Amino acid sequence: MDRPPLFTRVLALAFVANFLQGTAFNLFLNLPGYLTGLGATKTQIGLIWGITAASAILSRPTVGRMMDQRGRRVVFLVGGVLNVAVCGLYLTVTEIGPWIALIRIIHGISEAMLFSSLFTYAADRIPVSRRTEGIALFGISGLLSISVGAALGEATEIRFGYDGLFLAAVALAAGSLLLTLPLRDLGPEDGEDELPHGFLAALGQRDLLPLWMATAVFATALAAPFTFMKSFVAEAGFGSMATFFNAYSISGVLLRLLFAGLPDRIGPKRALFPAMGTLGVGFVLLTLATSGNHVLAAGVFCGLGHGLTFPILMGLVVSRARDADRGAAMAIFTALFDLGMLLGGPLFGVLIDARGFSPAFGVGFLLLAIGGAAFALWDRGNATS
Repeated sequence: MDRPPLFTRVLALAFVANFLQGTAFNLFLNLPGYLTGLGATKTQIGLIWGITAASAILSRPTVGRMMDQRGRRVVFLVGGVLNVAVCGLYLTVTEIGPWIALIRIIHGISEAMLFSSLFTYAADRIPVSRRTEGIALFGISGLLSISVGAALGEATEIRFGYDGLFLAAVALAAGSLLLTLPLRDLGPEDGEDELPHGFLAALGQRDLLPLWMATAVFATALAAPFTFMKSFVAEAGFGSMATFFNAYSISGVLLRLLFAGLPDRIGPKRALFPAMGTLGVGFVLLTLATSGNHVLAAGVFCGLGHGLTFPILMGLVVSRARDADRGAAMAIFTALFDLGMLLGGPLFGVLIDARGFSPAFGVGFLLLAIGGAAFALWDRGNATS
C-alpha cells in the first residue's frame, strides 16, 4: 500500500515561511550581547527574556480561540505584520528600561501567533498515518533557523553592528509574511459538526495533562543554552555560540531526515525517553566543558535529543486533542515553550550570577531526568500514540 505524500505546494510555502520567521527570531540569540553593552546583568537579561515569554503565554488563549473559530490564516497574517514592525523597533533601543520591555512584549505576541498557527496549519495537512514523521520533517524549518539565525546574527553583528542585525531581522520577517499570503485554510470536512470546547477544556483534558508537564520540563531546560550560550562562551574563552547552534541544528536535521519515521513505526512513547536522555547528555557535557570540542559535542547531543523529543510530544498532542480543539491544544503546546523561557530565563540567570554556568547546566540535566521519570509514571494508562 502506497504511503500518502507528506509535502504539497502549500506545505512547502509554509515550511519556508516558518524557516524565515524562525531565522529572524533566532537572530536575537545575539541580543544578550547588545543588552550587556547597555549595562544589563545576567539576571536582567533573564528577566527581559521572561517578559517576552509572559506576553506570549498570556496571548495564547486568544490565539487558540482565533485559530479554532476564524482559521489559521488570519493568525499568521496578523502575526507576520506585527513581526515585521517589532523587528524594526529594536533600532530605537538605547537603554535598559520600559521601552525594551514593551518591544519584547510585542515580539512575544507576534512569535506566539506565528509559532502556533504555522505548525497547526502544517498539522492540518499531514496524513494521520505519518503524523510524527511529518511534524518532524516540517520542524526542520525551525531547527535550521536556529543554526542559520545564530550564525547569521553573529556574522552580521561583527560586520554591520547590531543595527545591521535588526535590519536583517526586518527583511527576513517581511519575506516570511509574503510567503504566507497565498496560504488558505482547509474547509470543514463533510459531516463535521464538532464545536470547539475552548482553551480551558483542552488545558484540562486528562490524557493531555502528562504531555503538558513533559513539554514544560523540556522547554524550561532549553532556556539555559538558548538564553545564555552567548554569555557562556564569552566568559569561558572557548567555543562559540555559532559552533554550538550549528552542531545543534545540523545533528537534529540529519536525525530527522534519516529517522523521522521511527517514532511512528515503534510508537512515539517508546522513542521519547531515549530522545530526552540524549538531550540530557548534552547538558552534562556543558556542565563539564573545558574546551571548544566539548561545546561542539554538547551541541550535537542536544540537537539529537531535541530532534525527536519535540515532534514526538507535538504529535502526541495532535493525536489526543479533539479536532475542533486542535488550535487551542497547539496554542497550549507552543505556549509551554514560552512558559519554559519565563521560568528558565530568570532561574538560570540567578543560578549563573550566584554559582556559575556549570551548576546551572547541571540543574537543566536534573530537570530532564526528573521530568522524564514523572511522565513515565503519570502517562502509564494513556495511549502510546
